Amino acid sequence: MSLNPTHSSVARPGFVQTTSADVDEHCAKLGGWRLRYDQISAGAFRGNFTQLSMPRLDVFHEVTSQQVRQHGELGRDCCGLAEPCGGEGPVKVNGASITHDALIVSFDAEVDICTPRGFALRGVTLSAQLIDEIASQLAIELPRGLRHQMRAISAPAATLARFRAALAILDTPPCAHTELPQDAASAATLQDGLLLAITDLLPDARPCDDSRSGAARKRIVDRACDLMLASSERSISLLDVCKAVGVSHRKLSYCFRDVLGTSPLAYWRAVRLNRVRRDLKSSRDPRDGIYDVAVRHGFWHFSQFSLDYKRHFAELPSETLRRARMDASSEMRHNVSHH
Repeated sequence: MSLNPTHSSVARPGFVQTTSADVDEHCAKLGGWRLRYDQISAGAFRGNFTQLSMPRLDVFHEVTSQQVRQHGELGRDCCGLAEPCGGEGPVKVNGASITHDALIVSFDAEVDICTPRGFALRGVTLSAQLIDEIASQLAIELPRGLRHQMRAISAPAATLARFRAALAILDTPPCAHTELPQDAASAATLQDGLLLAITDLLPDARPCDDSRSGAARKRIVDRACDLMLASSERSISLLDVCKAVGVSHRKLSYCFRDVLGTSPLAYWRAVRLNRVRRDLKSSRDPRDGIYDVAVRHGFWHFSQFSLDYKRHFAELPSETLRRARMDASSEMRHNVSHH
């Protein structure tokens, strides 16, 4: 059965493969998704992203070397189904750890994932409306609890295996991608197979353990993050945060470890370092020095800041700023030469 009117309505698929040595550059290449990535663990970042685009859906495979918190959204009316397939620890989805036999589903919802080092994720994105249309055509009832939420789900082994097999199209090495569909007919066959695998999977999907205690821990962490990161210039201590949230330091640390896989102070420092890096990369004012940017985000001791920055990103802040200004100068010369 074809879920398309005719094979001729499916164009030859587009194929994109990128590599990045910077978490923001990696995030910017993710197929138009409205996400922000913060690098939480320290070390040089390496990212790979592969995407096969067809008219009704996209298949992707992503690899990130460092622990990352992803937050934002895939897009309006967008549904994503993804399978974790590697990593040096558990994946946190909305604060809950998931097992490797679970799937991550974002059904027109806010995205909040914390991934471990050496993480790999493969999946598919398509419109939630398309899923509803096909479910209606095939008389399939979708679980109500999945809509407008992001959560981990489990499914029967057989349907899960069919979904994974459908995603395996991107598992071949980069040099072997000649096996990808090269014409409209083969693209339509692949697209139909993926759509059928999804509509077979979702009716029997069940949310993984999503206890009230897990949701409560995430609320504590979210509130603490809002306080810590609301104003970098305002001095606030961890004791102030604990008092405002109404939990002990031990309880706050436990919640952060459970939800984000790191301590409150480590997360606080990592996010501020990411903000400094973004400001340095976007700096266009030569009067805006590194110390000014560091202070703007609450780093008052410059020598310690430089050490923390180099440890986190494997380069000095001066190297980041120098490269950003060289890129800006090159872009300006390029624009001038085309006018």
